[in-house]
Amino acid sequence: MRKIKIVADSSADLLTLSGVNFDVAPLKIITKDREFVDDKELDIGEMVAYLDKYKGKSKTSCPNPADWISAFGDADDVICVTITSGLSGSYNSACAAKAAYEAEHEGRRVFVHDTLSAGAEVTLVVERLAELIREGYSYEQICEKITEYSKNTGLIFMLKSLKNFANNGRVSPIVARIVGIAGICIAGRASDEGTLNPAHKCRGEAKAQGTLLSDLSALGFKGGRVSIGHCQNEAAAERFSAMIKEKFDDAEVEIHPLRGLCSFYAERGGMLVGFEKSKA
Repeated sequence: MRKIKIVADSSADLLTLSGVNFDVAPLKIITKDREFVDDKELDIGEMVAYLDKYKGKSKTSCPNPADWISAFGDADDVICVTITSGLSGSYNSACAAKAAYEAEHEGRRVFVHDTLSAGAEVTLVVERLAELIREGYSYEQICEKITEYSKNTGLIFMLKSLKNFANNGRVSPIVARIVGIAGICIAGRASDEGTLNPAHKCRGEAKAQGTLLSDLSALGFKGGRVSIGHCQNEAAAERFSAMIKEKFDDAEVEIHPLRGLCSFYAERGGMLVGFEKSKA
């Protein structure tokens, strides 16, 4: 029997998966003075507290091909899942690892899946992969089914700070300061092309959550799975879960804390919400 393995980068916010062979290739968060590796040893609370006070430039670093190959291990078939290529080089690095791994090990196969998303939507994709493996589907069937499944998922988000985006050079410091001091929350969504698009400026968390609920409906959610990842804001995640369940009788909602990479971008108080656009 061929050994099949799921390997994701740390944007999936998962460390383990029950009943399947699974490993993680960690991304890194880098500042002038510190480097945070997004693995099981990372103290996320300490990282978030440090970044709250840090005022210099910061950046993220994707797994290199050697990191990916190490995570592939000795699997015959690998399903590799990455954060959107629109934000990171993780997908391209995984593709380079695939070519090297397959060249070195005749007969082994690696399928690299660009989720065109991040965080909680990636979580849904990886969890669905685990289900497909447990259900006994073949490698070829899994590759086909997960590609179709990803067309049926989406991501919305709420941010209470853009400080790290500004330090990372992705938004202007002036815009970040306005969000930080005026009580404004940013609500947005992942585009079909894999970019994160801020769509609404909302005065306060309650307004932002109401906007997200409207967006959830507009983007096709009618019931099914929802994954809410939060950065040190479990109360907001619980409130939003209750709002979803009140509006959609068939919603299945799970809540989890974001890990390092997603906490870097969501920042304290932020939420990333992955969802199925219709029941899968």
